[in-house]
Amino acid sequence: MKILIIEDEVRIASLVQQGLEEQGHQTVIAHDGLNGKKLALQKDYDLVISDIILPGLNGIEVCREIRSAKPDMAVILLTALGTTDDKVDGFDAGADDYLVKPFDFRELLVRIRAVMNRKGGTSIAKSDILKYADLELNNQTKIVSRSGKEINLTPKELKLLEYMMQNSERVLSRAEIAEKVWDTHFDTGTNFIDVYINYLRKKIDRDFTVKLIHTKPGLGFIFKEEA
Repeated sequence: MKILIIEDEVRIASLVQQGLEEQGHQTVIAHDGLNGKKLALQKDYDLVISDIILPGLNGIEVCREIRSAKPDMAVILLTALGTTDDKVDGFDAGADDYLVKPFDFRELLVRIRAVMNRKGGTSIAKSDILKYADLELNNQTKIVSRSGKEINLTPKELKLLEYMMQNSERVLSRAEIAEKVWDTHFDTGTNFIDVYINYLRKKIDRDFTVKLIHTKPGLGFIFKEEA
């Protein structure tokens, strides 16, 4: 599953991430409520695991926003607040389950399985449409548009764009792109990744003031909204 972890305590976030990835899940971490809400609403996750006490926006409000925009997305709240009233607030906001800190990671796995089974397993339907800023990619029709203007992409450009949109605001190395998009190991003696990035950049960014594809020298590339 693709799981978003919203937790401001770095140690706890890292432990949960490590445990989930050891179970084969893909994870993303947000360390505050505002960024967590943004990621949850921009992308399609199977599950969101969120602390309640967060900087910027508390987990109850994050859960409420998620439930309003994406009613099928599973949400588990983690918190040190264990009173009945706190739990009622969480469930009223739309949480699927509520786990009080400190907890055993095995208990979290049990709760995740129970929630996903209630939701119909891990096959929660993902949106056919990826959106980021004013860019939209329809996975069914394979149509890409930005500000309503249709953009023609080759199949490989489309696959590259889809991967970058699914991993927006995270630096992607050439090696990762080669492995995930081309199913190959990156050969440092070639520049085919850069060539395709340039192809995509010309089509996606050239006619727009706000750029979405950026180069991080020595590191790779990042897909994010930046003038």
